[in-house]
Parts: sequence; structure tokens; C-alpha cells
Amino acid sequence: MLIAIGVSLTALLILFRRDILYFLGCSDTMYPYAVSYFTIYVSGTCASLISMGMNQFILAQGYAKAGMVSVVMGALLNLVLDPLFIFVFDMGISGAAFATVISQIMSMLFVLLFLARKSVPVHIGIGDYSLKIIGKILSIGSMSFLITILDNLIIILLNINLRKYGGIMGDKYIACAAVVQSFMVIVFCPAQGITTGCSTLYGYHYGAGNFKKAMDVFKYVFLLCAAYIGALLICSQTVPYIFVRLFVSDKESIALASDFVSKYTLGMLGVAVQYAVVDGLTAMGRVKYAFPLSVFRKLLYTLCIFVLPLVTDLENIFYAGTISDVLGSLFTLAVFFAFVRPKLRAEMKAL
Repeated sequence: MLIAIGVSLTALLILFRRDILYFLGCSDTMYPYAVSYFTIYVSGTCASLISMGMNQFILAQGYAKAGMVSVVMGALLNLVLDPLFIFVFDMGISGAAFATVISQIMSMLFVLLFLARKSVPVHIGIGDYSLKIIGKILSIGSMSFLITILDNLIIILLNINLRKYGGIMGDKYIACAAVVQSFMVIVFCPAQGITTGCSTLYGYHYGAGNFKKAMDVFKYVFLLCAAYIGALLICSQTVPYIFVRLFVSDKESIALASDFVSKYTLGMLGVAVQYAVVDGLTAMGRVKYAFPLSVFRKLLYTLCIFVLPLVTDLENIFYAGTISDVLGSLFTLAVFFAFVRPKLRAEMKAL
């Protein structure tokens, strides 16, 4: 399934790359750099999907260290290859893309070779395909897929509005927005790692009908995510420029991007609620509860993106993240305790 999706996506993305890049907010000035990076990067789609997707089979069988090695190995290799290709071989932005693709391929090979070992309880094989199982995988996986699509769509919409209302500052605003999104990756990835690592606990206790322990998982995942995100929240409100300087060097861009990071992350603690509840419900297979909660927050974000530029300065568009995080988390908590929690109790009692 991952190979089929990867090959299809690669073909479509390369075929329509020009239209896609301009839709994403690319300008004529940025296009030569964007198309170079995009074409090479997209060529590694299959390797990236297989590496990330099949790594879950390593983690699910209890080989956490091996799963971590596959990710760290790719990241470290990318760190080494980036300066080598960009500066030593003078390949510029194309070098950065090649470094990423090579790293993804190496991670993929590690994952596949590990799962091919006979000593692994559930190892990779060919044949015995079940349409019923494929359907179940798609029904649960579609939740993460749709959330990821929506997450990327709102970034696209943000760039479009920055281009539309930014005037001569459009390119600079989009560049600073990319810095904000890079900061949010540091927020999201570890938090997602916590919920992914605990996904088997959610599913196991739900299947066993143990309501109390399932609720404990919700609580502890929230506390872990809140502790980590809270620490980053303090940093984003006090010293955002420390992170921003990793990406931009001129004083105007540093000041602008630091301001955007502060505005975007003011309500970031609400993300801990979303991860604990939405990802937890997804791990239990309760997509019908999880998806509306996730979509509500994204609809708020989208609404803010379109409304804020009409009623205030464009730079305040970055409060869209704060508004959606605060209101989205309050809505999630209200629905969870008033509706979803009693439903889960009844469902588990019936198991």
C-alpha cells in the first residue's frame, strides 16, 4: 500500500509541480529554487513513506531502540550530507534535497532489513493479502491522513493570504512563516512521538474493557505533552530569537520572525489537549469521535486566516494559531467529558 501510494504521489507531484508550487504561495523569484528542491525531494517520497510507515511495525513489536535508530540514523546522515553537498560540492539547494533523499533511502533500507529478519516475531513478507485487512488499515489510517492533509492545507492558505495581502513584503512574510512552521515541528514531533509510543496502551486497554486504565493513559499522555510543550511555550514567549537565528540572519527578519513565533504560540498549551484526546481516540479506533474534534480546530484556524487580515494588520494573522489552539482545546475538553467519555465507558463495559 505504501509503495502504491508513494509511486502515485511521486508521479502526480512531479507532473503538476509548477501549478502546485505557485498554489503553495511560490513567487517568480522563488520558483527556480523551489522547483529544484521540490523535484529532487519528491523523488524520495516512496522511501520516506516506507521508512515511516514500516517503522511502526518495529515499534509495535517492542523494538523501540531499533525504531529510534532508524530515525536518528537518517537525521544524522542528513546533518552530515547537507554541508557536504551544499558547500563542499557547491550543489546549493539541490544538494540539500539530495541529502534528504539519500538519508530517507538509508532509513528505509534499515527498516526493511530489520523487518526481514526471521528473529522478528512479525516479519515482512510477500503474499497473503486480505482486502478486509487493507480496508481496516485504510479506515483507521485515513484519520491521520486527513489530519495531515488539512494541516498542510492551512499552511498553504496562510501562504496564499500572506502573498495576497503582503505586497512587497510578501516573500519576507512567507519566509518568516516558514520559520514559524519549523519551530512548530519541534513542538509537534516529540508530542506526536509520545502519543504514538502510547498508542498500543490506548488500544490495549480499550480492547480489554479497562476504562480506568484507559483514562489514566489519557491523563499521563496529556501531562507529558503539557510539560514538554509548556517548556517550549516559555521559550517562544521569552527568547524566540534564539531559534529564529538558526534560519535568518538580518535584523529585520529576526525581529519579524520572532514576533510571529510569539504570536502563533501564545495558546500552544492547548495542543497538548489535542494530542492526548484526538490521537488517543484514533489509537482506540474511535475515529468518529476523534475526527470532528480535530477538524473543529482546523476550521477555526482557517476562519482566522481569512478574517484577521480584513479587520487588523496582516502581521496579526499569526494569532490564528493561538486562537484556534485555545478555543479548539476548550471545545475538545467540553465534548470529551460531556459526551465522549460516557460513551467510552459504555462501550468498554459492553466488551
